[in-house]
Amino acid sequence: MLVLGIDSATRVAGAAIVDEQQVIAEVFFNTRKNHSQRLLPMIDAMLREAGVKLADLDGLAVALGPGSFTGLRIGLATVKGLAHAAHKPVAGIPTLDGLAWNAWEVPGLVCPVLYARRQEVYTALYRWQEGELCRLTPYQALDPHSLVVLLNSCTQPVYFCGDGVAPYWEVWQQLSTRVHLLPSTATLPRAAQIARLGKERLLAGKGDDLFQLKPLYLRPSPAETQQPSPLKCTSCP
Repeated sequence: MLVLGIDSATRVAGAAIVDEQQVIAEVFFNTRKNHSQRLLPMIDAMLREAGVKLADLDGLAVALGPGSFTGLRIGLATVKGLAHAAHKPVAGIPTLDGLAWNAWEVPGLVCPVLYARRQEVYTALYRWQEGELCRLTPYQALDPHSLVVLLNSCTQPVYFCGDGVAPYWEVWQQLSTRVHLLPSTATLPRAAQIARLGKERLLAGKGDDLFQLKPLYLRPSPAETQQPSPLKCTSCP
């Protein structure tokens, strides 16, 4: 199965092609340029360089959010347009899931944090269990201090990644020696992870309805009070 993955949920713009065994091609830019101007030319150049035509693809995957509202709309519109034109299935992948997969088999909690403005981060907590990455909490928009309160309810090491790490580094340091950072090559979203997770969903027959697929924004309504969720596994048997 040949799948094209696209990620424009943050300031990073990325596209990748994977098959059932490997990454065929990947393009990654962390230059903060306009995704609306860059994304389609990037995809076109990558497909040509890889010798892959849109018709050759078996499906497409897109980072669904959370993330930049504009970036999510651009990525989703791009994937929908390509999938509709080529009559290909699609899979939407939560941005935090793809980012958490960068922390392969770390011995502790995986905590991706994306900068969300309003003094908040987008986050969820994960743990590797018997070779599977399990999500322990809902996707949330949280005050960083509230996230530290949640993390202090356990004693495991915490592996941070994402563009929300640097802006709140002093907050994370409250966890003392339990704080661990992923290498710079693994701390930002990668389209190859979105493509791979999308491939797995499509192989399992769990693609999304092209016309019903929507961004995962996460912002609560003003009437809601955001509280840290307990460490309870929500994605594993």
